[in-house]
Amino acid sequence: MKPTYTTDLVTDEGTFAALAPAWDRLYARSRTATPFQSHAWLYSWWLSYGRPGRLRLLVVRDGGELVAAAPLASVRRPVSALVPLGGAISDYGDVLVDDERGEAPVAALTAGLAAAARTALIDFREVRPGGAVERVYDRWTGPRRRVSDSLCLELPAVPMEDLVARLSPAKAQRVRAKLRKLTALGVQRHLVRPDEVDPALRRLLELHRLQWQGRKVTSEHLQARFCEHLVRSVGPMVRSGDAVVTEFRLDDDVVAVDLTLLSRRLAGGYLYGAHPRLRERKADVAVILLDACAEHTRAGGRGTLSLLRGNEPYKHHWRPEPVVNQRLLLARRRTAPLLSAVVCDVAARRRGKELLARLRERDGGDRS
Repeated sequence: MKPTYTTDLVTDEGTFAALAPAWDRLYARSRTATPFQSHAWLYSWWLSYGRPGRLRLLVVRDGGELVAAAPLASVRRPVSALVPLGGAISDYGDVLVDDERGEAPVAALTAGLAAAARTALIDFREVRPGGAVERVYDRWTGPRRRVSDSLCLELPAVPMEDLVARLSPAKAQRVRAKLRKLTALGVQRHLVRPDEVDPALRRLLELHRLQWQGRKVTSEHLQARFCEHLVRSVGPMVRSGDAVVTEFRLDDDVVAVDLTLLSRRLAGGYLYGAHPRLRERKADVAVILLDACAEHTRAGGRGTLSLLRGNEPYKHHWRPEPVVNQRLLLARRRTAPLLSAVVCDVAARRRGKELLARLRERDGGDRS
């Protein structure tokens, strides 16, 4: 019998919570999904950051089973739009689609989004190339635009020794010396059990605050709502295999904690905290963390070790591949002016950044 798909727009927080079992099954059947599309992450994000009355969760069902979902929220500024749940603290945005059912769920989800949009623009930020929402974009019949979003840096999911082998002989020799230094210092790695996650994450955030003291830091990472979200979401994710928390101990003291998120295709180092004592002992924190992340890619057939968003110089030491996230803008004819406004704003911001970079480069050259 040909499946009959029904599409619903969920706006109630309690219904969102009750979707967890069905959502988890759909997530497991969506091969391009990242941990930022898991129910544990998104529902927790909503509890910390969602605004009452703004939930717009589009779900497609075959009977009682979810076959597609677009986790969205309504915003009014700078333009009226539907945007992915997860916000700025999530490195990837996407929809979920049951890959075992071909294109029919994609078609139903696309039609549902067109109906839900009404007078709003649909603005999918931070879409990793190959994400499921690209299939919606390809089917969209109204105005649409694709622009570049944040840069991510990615490495192959190989053991640490293979990552070191990618470096120049001189750099590889220095990294191997740093690894031997960690062994000599007695830095020990401890995988945190699900029942240990809450206190471990609170230690992570305290160490994160300590390591950035007196320097520019992402202010959201210091907020109580971020702590509540992380503690609430990561415990279930560790139990389901979508996250791993690692403590690093020196002389029986926890001197660093790392949170790595896992999906079928990638492992991503999300956040860490490290005590200044490590650097005082000449321990290279970046080497410690990458060594741990590489260990998490050994199982599960993951092909990518993502350093996630950010173009920090220390990441380039490992010769990563730059991968640019996409921003997919979908409009109906009546909302085409909103799309044009956003595209113009993106272009203006990009030109402003390029101009600022040239000015800084020129000023640096003048000082020399």
